[in-house]
Amino acid sequence: MNKFFDNFYHFKGFGPAIKSVQPKEEQLLHYQGILPDNLIEYWQEYGFCGWGDGRFWQVNPKDYQAILAKWLKETEFEQMQHNDQNHFSVIAIDAFGKMYIWGESSGYSLKIVSSYGMIFPSFNRELYSQHNPSRALDLFFATQPPKAELDLSDHNDQPLFDRAVEKLGPLENGEIYGFAPALALGGEPKLENLQKVKATEHLAFLADLGEKRVMADIVALSNQLPHNQ
Repeated sequence: MNKFFDNFYHFKGFGPAIKSVQPKEEQLLHYQGILPDNLIEYWQEYGFCGWGDGRFWQVNPKDYQAILAKWLKETEFEQMQHNDQNHFSVIAIDAFGKMYIWGESSGYSLKIVSSYGMIFPSFNRELYSQHNPSRALDLFFATQPPKAELDLSDHNDQPLFDRAVEKLGPLENGEIYGFAPALALGGEPKLENLQKVKATEHLAFLADLGEKRVMADIVALSNQLPHNQ
């Protein structure tokens, strides 16, 4: 375990891994050369699993490939893939369906907050080019917020995760907590509106509800400021 992953595992409190599903050899081989070597090594060692008591899950990207296509449809990111400028993969999700997207030529560069239908780009190809993919992947893990801060707030700005676990029980691999009715359908982010749902089904359902909002790329905006010229 290198110092970056050790920071994620021990210092930020995400370890140990829970509810692991061991990948098949063909799954590992398929992503060689597409995703960082050390991510595939983490799959081998820990499996597709939960971290931080189920707050964060490293997933099989293939399970989310069609879902990601729905979320990126009619965005510039879909066009990037069609033009072979980048290849995007879901490498992790959180307990409330936030998706973390890795770009083959850009590293961790998209975050999809599915509950609110928002896509957050953060492209910094210059910085990515200064690191090899494995180092960039380790920085992705090392810069996650501490375990207790990886949460979603309710309508009163109070964290939901621990209360959701107490009310609904812990998540199994492949599950998330989702709002019913969905926020896009007028639901409210309240504990009583949360259910345990199958992640792939719920994320596909949310993708079909309406137009996604692509937010400003704060990295790109920062690079345009005078001090970065």
